[in-house]
Amino acid sequence: MIKNSYILFPVLALALFSCETPENPRLEGSDVVIAEGDDTYTYQYEVLLSEPAPRALSFDYTTTELTAVEGEDFTATSGSITIEKGESSALIPIEILGDDEAEMNENFWIGYQNGENVDIPNPFNVITLENDDNSFTQSDSGYTTPLSYPGFTLVWNDEFDGSALNTSDWNYETGASGWGNEESQYYRSGTNNAEVTDGYLIITAKQENYGGAPFTSARLTTQGKQSFKYGRIDIRARLPFGQGLWPALWMLGDNITTVGWPACGELDIMELIGGDGNNDATVHGTAHWDAGGQASHTGSKTLPDGKFADQFHVFSMIWDQSSIKWYVDDVLYHNLNISTLSAFHNKHFFIFNIAVEGDWPGPINSSTIFPQFMAVDYVRVFQ
Repeated sequence: MIKNSYILFPVLALALFSCETPENPRLEGSDVVIAEGDDTYTYQYEVLLSEPAPRALSFDYTTTELTAVEGEDFTATSGSITIEKGESSALIPIEILGDDEAEMNENFWIGYQNGENVDIPNPFNVITLENDDNSFTQSDSGYTTPLSYPGFTLVWNDEFDGSALNTSDWNYETGASGWGNEESQYYRSGTNNAEVTDGYLIITAKQENYGGAPFTSARLTTQGKQSFKYGRIDIRARLPFGQGLWPALWMLGDNITTVGWPACGELDIMELIGGDGNNDATVHGTAHWDAGGQASHTGSKTLPDGKFADQFHVFSMIWDQSSIKWYVDDVLYHNLNISTLSAFHNKHFFIFNIAVEGDWPGPINSSTIFPQFMAVDYVRVFQ
């Protein structure tokens, strides 16, 4: 009897050991950064186990929007995943809704819950959609105007149909002087910040150090080459957006070198002061002149929805001996009686530029995206 008891103890111990429940593996996701892309695609998000599954296990998953928006940046998804015994990973398909619009990096959560035979020490991870739209997208949607009007003759135009800026008509202004407005950009010459391609003049503002300035951009003028008094001016353009951006399509009097500013007169066909609220949807038309000091008269036009970066609009000015009128897409929004304002009875030349920061827009902030683009499809002068 005693000898048999010695035999039973190891057998019983082995039986007890074989009934122990194996420890659960840990579910281990990771934060990832993926390209947003231009088109819809399915991203396979991988989750791992700390060790191969000792038996079949399962868990539920769901996505939750943060700065990325469901139905706009990604398709909301949820479901259950089963990982079979011996396996150590699984893929969760997530539909990413890419686009071609420059925007901030955006993110969303993927969360895990209701684990069976698996431990979930970290119940969520962050998926970041990285902006990959760093060049101008060439959608030509938006308003357009004709090449002729009754009672007017087209006297000068640039359709930007070539492969380079026509320097018979245009000059590059360069430097980082602040330009009288505490601006922060360095205006460069050449194609780094201004190029003619695919029928557009593209002016690009970049966040890069150059010449002691933290940003670069371009400022183009027709001074000494093309200037006009009176007529209808149409400029079809798509604008940049964001806090601290200051695009402008404007004119200065030819006599600025002799009488200075504001006596020469300034006509702002379009200015936009980027930022939150209605800023990216509002443009301003302004005249400046000397009245014993700087005088100005301004009006503004706000889109009913969207922003001026979404598509092309036509910014027009009709200027005659008695008045100047400002239009967006042929809708009048501002006018000025100039009968007694001598500054506006002289020739003016064009200036196209994107300023960064300055007295009016203020500094950029964390929401400002670079690069930013102003695309000009055409400028036309009718008299």
